[in-house]
Amino acid sequence: MPLGIRLAASGLLPHVTILAAEPFHKAFHKHGHAVGGTHWRRSPSHLGARALVDGEDDPGGRVGCHAREGGVAADAHGEESDDDRDRGGGERRIAAQHKKGRLTARERIDVLLDENSFVEYDRFVEQRCSDFGMDDPKNKFSGDSVVTGRGYINGRLVYVFSQDFTVFGGSLSSAQAIKICKVMDQAMEVGAPVIGLNDSGGARIQEGVESLAGYADIFQRNVLASGVIPQISVIMGPCAGGAVYSPALTDFTFMVKDSSYMFITGPDVVKSVTNEEITQEELGGANTHTKISGVAHKAFENDIQALVEMRELFSYLPSSNRDESPQIETSDPADRLVPSLETVIPNESTTPYDIKDVINPVIDDSEFWEIQPDFAKNIVVGFARMDGRTVGIVANQPKVAAGCLDISASIKAGRFVRFCDAFNVPIVTFVDVPGFLPGTAQEHNGIITHGAKLLYAYAEATVPKITIITRKAYGGAYDVMSSKHLRGDANYAWPSAEVAVMGAKGAVSIIFRDPKEAEAQEQEYIEKFANPFPAATRGYVDDIIDPVTTRRQICADLAILANKKQTNPYKKHANMPL
Repeated sequence: MPLGIRLAASGLLPHVTILAAEPFHKAFHKHGHAVGGTHWRRSPSHLGARALVDGEDDPGGRVGCHAREGGVAADAHGEESDDDRDRGGGERRIAAQHKKGRLTARERIDVLLDENSFVEYDRFVEQRCSDFGMDDPKNKFSGDSVVTGRGYINGRLVYVFSQDFTVFGGSLSSAQAIKICKVMDQAMEVGAPVIGLNDSGGARIQEGVESLAGYADIFQRNVLASGVIPQISVIMGPCAGGAVYSPALTDFTFMVKDSSYMFITGPDVVKSVTNEEITQEELGGANTHTKISGVAHKAFENDIQALVEMRELFSYLPSSNRDESPQIETSDPADRLVPSLETVIPNESTTPYDIKDVINPVIDDSEFWEIQPDFAKNIVVGFARMDGRTVGIVANQPKVAAGCLDISASIKAGRFVRFCDAFNVPIVTFVDVPGFLPGTAQEHNGIITHGAKLLYAYAEATVPKITIITRKAYGGAYDVMSSKHLRGDANYAWPSAEVAVMGAKGAVSIIFRDPKEAEAQEQEYIEKFANPFPAATRGYVDDIIDPVTTRRQICADLAILANKKQTNPYKKHANMPL
């Protein structure tokens, strides 16, 4: 019976209403290719419903103390059946998982991958610990606390591991580490992404240093795979202690609201050391990491939404650094004009506007998969398509802090630019930046070093780089935002663009010490510098274009730059400003 029908019939996920459970590829096609898997839709009346209905998790306190429920049944030949293996830690623990609004490890894989495409690895592997009663047969589980293997998303190969919280709280044993390392090694060999579904209480304390060694083995592979294959982490339960460093080393980390947590030390340890009272949600919940710390890139309402969104994100990504940026058929004409861009820039240069009103009409079908939408909102980054080809979008957001670059914005955009460069994704940059955010807080917290990260990322990138200056491009921030001086391939300005060291009022007050003289000269400064012509006459922008032709110009340049070849000088590695 299909997973969706089983869950709907049994009512195991009370906060989710399954409206359709037919296979995706039978229901509809999207972007010219079949979307496999299972079709899930949430009931609007349950948006934001709390997934944890019976208290918080205890990552660590009870790890290793879970007794198996019912054991593993054998068929007439003494072998386990598929249904038995699907039970994980037993029916009672599976029911507890569902009661919290969570899917089991295998159910998550079922939703993530195309229907019937999953091939499981090492399903008979068991933990090998003999201390503290762990060699008792009731503590032996086929596959241990993780399900690993390969499958397909939209017909494309992907490797996956899904930690099973119903088996010893998903804690990491040496057996689990070996299974995870195996799929990561094979993914690198064949050039396919890895998606990790994390739901673990941390190290398995009964195994001591063996468990810690397992973490280090995984970390080493995260580092070796970085820039070789895309790595995605989805936190779907607790992720505590050393376990948090593997997601931190991957390209993207996503969380599920109200049911996933990430922290080095839990609330009890924090209280004992600092005497600070804090909940798991406040310390390391989805809200904290998507809005404050920036550790997570996005949060979703529940397991199903998270997994369906991972399928969508996957469609934008190449399989490895050996592949070109993915391209699909599109019905959106490459030479389409965008009339709405004629009026998007306000007449007054200090009036804010939403940069997404520029991005959405320009890209294919207005479909923008934004990364970190709730963190550093003064800059917008994400994936889109132009003439069917995946591109990375980076854009200053004038409606938040006037679009100034600050520490968080520089880190957010810098890491995204480096991902795009590592995986051959062209970068389209929309510039409206009055400079770096001033203030003692920024200076004391290292805006010089952190701002240099974005500068470094753009300067290092060898993928096609197309830049559109929509309004302000002031000071050092003009240089940083993919300027011609940083090997920009195509740099354009709208007629509303202003490329200058700073705004007119500030500039004349420095040039002319007499306030009356400064006021008189302000208009002259505006006429000379508050327009794109000084930069254009020097070749710093390639052309001043009509905003309505922006999409046509970008698509034409992307087609020309598709075969771009550019390399950096040989080096072991660079010493970027970390």
